[in-house]
Amino acid sequence: MNSHDAFTARLTEIAEQTESLLGQLLAPTLPEGERARPKHLLEAMRYGSLGGGKRFRPFLVVESAALFGVPRSQALMAGAALEFVHCYSLVHDDLPAMDNDDLRRGRPTAHKAYDEATAILAGDGLLTLAFDVLARPETHPDAEVRVALVTALARAAGLGGMVGGQVLDLAAEGRFGDMPRPQTLAEVETLQAMKTGALIKFGCVAGALLGKSGPERLDALARYGAAIGQAFQIADDLLDIEGDAATVGKQTGKDAAAGKATIVAVLGLAPSKERLSALVAEANGALEPFGASADILKAAARFVAERRA
Repeated sequence: MNSHDAFTARLTEIAEQTESLLGQLLAPTLPEGERARPKHLLEAMRYGSLGGGKRFRPFLVVESAALFGVPRSQALMAGAALEFVHCYSLVHDDLPAMDNDDLRRGRPTAHKAYDEATAILAGDGLLTLAFDVLARPETHPDAEVRVALVTALARAAGLGGMVGGQVLDLAAEGRFGDMPRPQTLAEVETLQAMKTGALIKFGCVAGALLGKSGPERLDALARYGAAIGQAFQIADDLLDIEGDAATVGKQTGKDAAAGKATIVAVLGLAPSKERLSALVAEANGALEPFGASADILKAAARFVAERRA
């Protein structure tokens, strides 16, 4: 089996295991300390997080954790927490006040399938459940490791990470009169490193945290994660221009129409594709300390650059 086939098989395997775990975590069964799980809200949370997606972020957690011999069950718990944060962000990003999208993963967005209030609350529920999951002993028996994971995900997802990046993204559309529009390459890179890259980078670093890695290998995975995070967003921007909505699973051509700040808009198509190739090489170079054991992660970097959906 070549590296591409091995990667595809592993991605599918981890996606199926993640889907199963997400379903268990979103079951009607009450964990200790919960009073009730309202059926309407639980269904909306399940709608926003189950039945779609490649589960690439949990894949990164599982594969980075495997480099340190972390049990798959622990890595899947951390990956599920990350996926809950990612799914909450999609539910909220699709709202009329944000990106105003009607289609996500080829089906109606949460606020279209339910209503805006339910979508907001479903997103809130997914976000808080993520930290519940990270704090559980099943994620790691060492409380210090769990605290490190909670801290890292909070910072990747919050003010200085994804949420802050979303504000910069809206500012680029001219939404806020008191904020300048990000326009230069450096400004757009900062925006994208926060909005998209921070969670992807966390997915890579989480494995090292679970494995109680030393600083050198933690840094190597952080550099790998930063590179593929930027590559992921460039590929996404290219899909918005060149992709087919039926294949991508959401409306295309919206970024340019909204005046969003993207590296493709700054550099142009051909230089952006060259940058994408350079980022794959940078990501693979960061993995050198791990040798052949990181071959699946190297294939993941190529997948990010070549994906069509």
